[in-house]
Amino acid sequence: GKCQSRGNERGKRQSRGNERGKRQSRRNERGKRQSRRNERGKLLCLFQFEGKTSFGMSVFNLSNAIMGSGILGLSYAMSNTGIVLFLILLTCIAALSCYSVHLLLRSAGVVGIRAYEQLGMRAFGHPGKIVAAIIITLHNIGAMSSYLFIVKSELPLVIQAFLGQTSSSDDWFMNGNYLIIIVTVGIILPLALMKHLGYLGYTSGFSLSCMVFFLSAVSLWEITVYYLMSITLLLDLQTAYTIPILAFAFVCHPEVLPIYTELSNPTKRRMQNIGNVSILGMFIMYFLTATFGYLTFYGNTEAELLHTYSKVDPLDTLILCVRLAVLVAVTLTVPVVLFPIRRALLQLLFPGKSFHWLRHIAIALCLLFVVNLLVILVPNIRDIFGITGATTAPSLIFILPGLFYIRIVPTDQEPMNSRPKIQAACFTALGFIFMSMSLTFIGIDWMTGEKRNLGGH
Repeated sequence: GKCQSRGNERGKRQSRGNERGKRQSRRNERGKRQSRRNERGKLLCLFQFEGKTSFGMSVFNLSNAIMGSGILGLSYAMSNTGIVLFLILLTCIAALSCYSVHLLLRSAGVVGIRAYEQLGMRAFGHPGKIVAAIIITLHNIGAMSSYLFIVKSELPLVIQAFLGQTSSSDDWFMNGNYLIIIVTVGIILPLALMKHLGYLGYTSGFSLSCMVFFLSAVSLWEITVYYLMSITLLLDLQTAYTIPILAFAFVCHPEVLPIYTELSNPTKRRMQNIGNVSILGMFIMYFLTATFGYLTFYGNTEAELLHTYSKVDPLDTLILCVRLAVLVAVTLTVPVVLFPIRRALLQLLFPGKSFHWLRHIAIALCLLFVVNLLVILVPNIRDIFGITGATTAPSLIFILPGLFYIRIVPTDQEPMNSRPKIQAACFTALGFIFMSMSLTFIGIDWMTGEKRNLGGH
């Protein structure tokens, strides 16, 4: 009986030990889950703050990110296609851009991450993060360079026209190199030092207002009946050049997730609506600007619309105001484009670090210094960034969003043979096609000595 009693006691102790082991196992599991939540929280808090940017301000910022210097070449693109084909191509590209934003938001929603580089990390590990950051940096530096090139080339001519001079002078204020430094220090740098992208909503709205004025001025020019009768559908080798130009007309994807992060009441539907409204607004502006510019000059339309108008009467007051409005618009776009570069560099160089003003300011100063140095010292920098734009733009719009979606969305939710995954794969393949076309056309241009803007923005 005593042996039986001792055996029962040992059994009870064993049972209590097993129970303690189970409780410890549950505590360990809860600890692991908490650790994962803390790690995810650190990642999300790195660039996230309580969203305070309104729907309207977010639309302004995203529209400003979409609108690049490429709007000046759309009339020339239409002269190579005709109005009907141009409208068809522009509509298709706008729809594809909305779909691309959907892929990004869907991927971000699955993993709870709102950083382009971290999506690359989740999809392909550390190499994916590095590739995404490099692509964003190269593309946006190219965009900033193209904007400052417009300031460098156009601002001296505008000052010259306002002074009533017909020939250039050697005065320092007519030197484009000095002028872009002044514009950078006086306007771009203070805006680039803002802590959050949402604060630039007002300047983005003003930038868009300048482009609306540009559109209004273009539409005021006389359109003759002859030109109206000449609406045709053109199909030739020049038409092929238009496809990559239009394919990159709605590049805004590096800015989508930062704007989503700062949005008040952030939901996927709300951010998708912001993307749709922004793309629709720029679609209308692109089409009207291209149409009025094309119908005004028809076959004499040049690759940059401002040059076409200035040849009519370089001292015309309306033309001067239009050129000044375009300069203001592209200048105010530079800080918006700079934010994703700084974010990408912070993700690469200082992962897991909280916000610090010294890093924030230092990266902005370094980026603006490098871009100004390139624009001033490298005369063919636009050709160089034409190649980078031809590779980075399709990567940002088509290739990376499609690959992220395929890799991140679990196969138990959407198998590889499901319709959404097949669509994403086709979308990615389309990006490689556009990239090949752009690089081929740039090679042809270099061999023939012609110059076109095929790199987006």
